[in-house]
Amino acid sequence: MVVTTRRAFPAQIPKTGNLTDLGYTTKLIGNYTNPPHSRVNMRRSTASDVRTSILEAALALLGDHGVSKLSQPSVAKAAGIRQSHLTYYFPTRSDLLKATALHSIESMIGTLAQRAVDGKLSPELLTQIASDMVGDKRRARVVLGLVVTSDEDREIKTFLRDFVERVRAGIGRVVELLGVRADPERIALFHTLVVGAAVLHLARDNAASRRESAAMVRFAVEQLLQNETGIGKKPARET
Repeated sequence: MVVTTRRAFPAQIPKTGNLTDLGYTTKLIGNYTNPPHSRVNMRRSTASDVRTSILEAALALLGDHGVSKLSQPSVAKAAGIRQSHLTYYFPTRSDLLKATALHSIESMIGTLAQRAVDGKLSPELLTQIASDMVGDKRRARVVLGLVVTSDEDREIKTFLRDFVERVRAGIGRVVELLGVRADPERIALFHTLVVGAAVLHLARDNAASRRESAAMVRFAVEQLLQNETGIGKKPARET
């Protein structure tokens, strides 16, 4: 039997950026014949695969149709599973929306952190990846969906407050991996500029908004890494 449980959020996003560590975990229990470890691992892998398929289907629907089309029946159909199976993992639409948001952030922070660990995250690449994420309509629609839903669901409002802190903790972790000490104000500025650029690009969705969002991302990265990597520094005046 597979039982999905939820636990409290940790103080900060772990180094792995794993979705499980962001507040959701799946426990697998039951009686298994030998070899027990292989059976348990197989069940865990299957449950994780199903959950990931559901969240990827939800993100795809958000990207193609927006939050108005994000329903349990539509996501179940897109994921190729029964609705009862989906509701086993995500009993309510709010649960599905929150998990989708966490899944989206996991992929973003995880990609950046892994590249930083591998020594392959230059300021230029960080700018490019952030620009690509701003252009990804799914991420902006996740945020907008949560904001709209929070007007009717106070639990979502609480989740959003915590979600913002988790995102900024993840950004801080990536910056630390780059050897930069960014203060909370610069992290908040980066986060605000990137999210704002994504939402405004989604609203207009034309060549001008793409150019503007790319410029905003470059500025955001410069401010985030200013005075640490040389980016954004003004040349010293000659005396």
